[in-house]
Amino acid sequence: MSGTPAQPPGFNELIHAPTRLSLMSLLSASNWMEFGLLRDTMELTDSALSKQLGTLEDAGLVQLQRDGVGRGKRVRVRLTPQGRQAFDVHVGALRAIVERSATNVWDRAHQDETA
Repeated sequence: MSGTPAQPPGFNELIHAPTRLSLMSLLSASNWMEFGLLRDTMELTDSALSKQLGTLEDAGLVQLQRDGVGRGKRVRVRLTPQGRQAFDVHVGALRAIVERSATNVWDRAHQDETA
């Protein structure tokens, strides 16, 4: 797996979209989350949340569990093992970007002082 300074190894474009990154972050902190709690926490409509979860589910990153029928229908969501690993690796890639940027700025600032 290779990367560039802007996108180090493990950077995941699918996860990085702001709404999906927030969803993955919330889901990483729990075993299962109710659809309604995710919707309310993220301040999304049902359709917007469903679309984002569908994208993550198609990629194998989340699992949806549907129980009941009609108004009593309950949907719960969790990260799959693949999703948890992909999220952790993506967070590591984001940290690498931040750390590299901070180091480069520090090094350049001190090179200018000694020149």
